[in-house]
Amino acid sequence: MAIITLFWKDQIGLSLTQILLLQGIYSVAMVIMEYPSGYLSDRIGYRAALNFASLLGIIGWGFYSFADSFAQVLVAEIILGISFSFISGSDSALLYESLKAEGEELHYASHEGRMHGFGQSGEACGAIFAGLLYAAAPLLPFLIQVVVWVLALLLTRTLVEPQRKFKSPTSHFAEAWQSTRYALLDNRLLRYTIFLNLVLGMASFYPVWLIQPYMQDGGVPLAWFGPIWAVANLSVALFALASYRSHLKLGDRRMVLLFILLVVAGYLGLGLVGGLWGFLFYYLLTSMRGLRGPMLLNHAQQEIPSANRAGILSLQSLVFRLSFVCTGPLIGMLADNVGVQQAFLLLCAVFALILPPVAWLFLRQIAKG
Repeated sequence: MAIITLFWKDQIGLSLTQILLLQGIYSVAMVIMEYPSGYLSDRIGYRAALNFASLLGIIGWGFYSFADSFAQVLVAEIILGISFSFISGSDSALLYESLKAEGEELHYASHEGRMHGFGQSGEACGAIFAGLLYAAAPLLPFLIQVVVWVLALLLTRTLVEPQRKFKSPTSHFAEAWQSTRYALLDNRLLRYTIFLNLVLGMASFYPVWLIQPYMQDGGVPLAWFGPIWAVANLSVALFALASYRSHLKLGDRRMVLLFILLVVAGYLGLGLVGGLWGFLFYYLLTSMRGLRGPMLLNHAQQEIPSANRAGILSLQSLVFRLSFVCTGPLIGMLADNVGVQQAFLLLCAVFALILPPVAWLFLRQIAKG
């Protein structure tokens, strides 16, 4: 991740429009499989779903190792998109159901924060060396990814499936539609939790693909890219670990206000400052990302029935991916036409308009709860 945008631009020859289009198509692959994979995970078991995801990860990164065109990168991204669709929802559902089986589900947010924290710390450790590996041989990080996913498969095979009780549906299509209706229509708190998570997720996701060319335009040395990405992931990790205690201390209203302030300040700084040190404002967005995840996932988990947990969590990811499919290429075109720094400034205005009403709808349902 620390060098992927540079690899696409410099080694494959993609423009920012093509890169965001590529991620849009990747999101389409996830959209197509997102909800079906979550629904299937609820039926075949989370362990089996994660085993399959790890196997696809090995295949996808193996294909990436010799890809040299947009079409070949696209095939690799589609395979990886299907892989991550099976992970999405299954990992958090497995964690929640495992805690529930031991009567410890009240501590889910704390454990989710630890899971995010350790995950981001691992990515940070990899990012420290990413620039050096890329400078030595552009394909080296991708070959190492294959090894990482082999280790993931060995790990998922050791997981223990928690015992769950659910009735076999008479119609899988009717059951899937009922879950969708429950999440997006019937349960208002779950619906507005999903919507708030969507907008905040988009706010933290666009810069992932734009920050590298932003730093390149600002004259940031290539050797800095790995450490900068590592610090970004460490900030996500630290704030994910702090999310549970922060939520207990601040409460929902002040936490949501903090999210909005971090988003607006982050985009405003990226849009106005630029240059060698402008990337520091990116850390405000990564901090928000760390704080947001465990808190909003905890609210969602409390509203989801066990029989459809992975499916509804995957539905939340599906909504996010669909939104990115529709907006990602447009953001790429905007950055190509007006520059990345100006694009950040325009995005600041957009999120400053959208976030307050979505936050108000979420907090109003919390107050009714």
